[in-house]
Amino acid sequence: MQGNELKSFVLEQLEEIKAQDIKVIEVSEKSALTDFMVICSGTSSRHVKSIAVLLIKEIKAKQIPIIGVEGEDVAEWVLVDVGDVIVHIMLPTTRDYYQLEKLWEQ
Repeated sequence: MQGNELKSFVLEQLEEIKAQDIKVIEVSEKSALTDFMVICSGTSSRHVKSIAVLLIKEIKAKQIPIIGVEGEDVAEWVLVDVGDVIVHIMLPTTRDYYQLEKLWEQ
């Protein structure tokens, strides 16, 4: 599963597990590492971690290789890298502070 198909799968899972304020940014022209950044929010650290755990579970169930996961221990910002799609699951305050949307949309 690659590119748009992988992005659609990830978005479907995030919606299913109640991630909030989901945003997709195509970065294929700006990054050699990935094609899409998906940014979403959870309502609390516990919710952020829960979204990440359930997303990882679904990705593994589809036998999609996970390149890396960062930030699960603190759960203010969890990054799940599945190659063509990198998912950022963040607390709203962390998301406001780092403003990834502004950084990657320029």
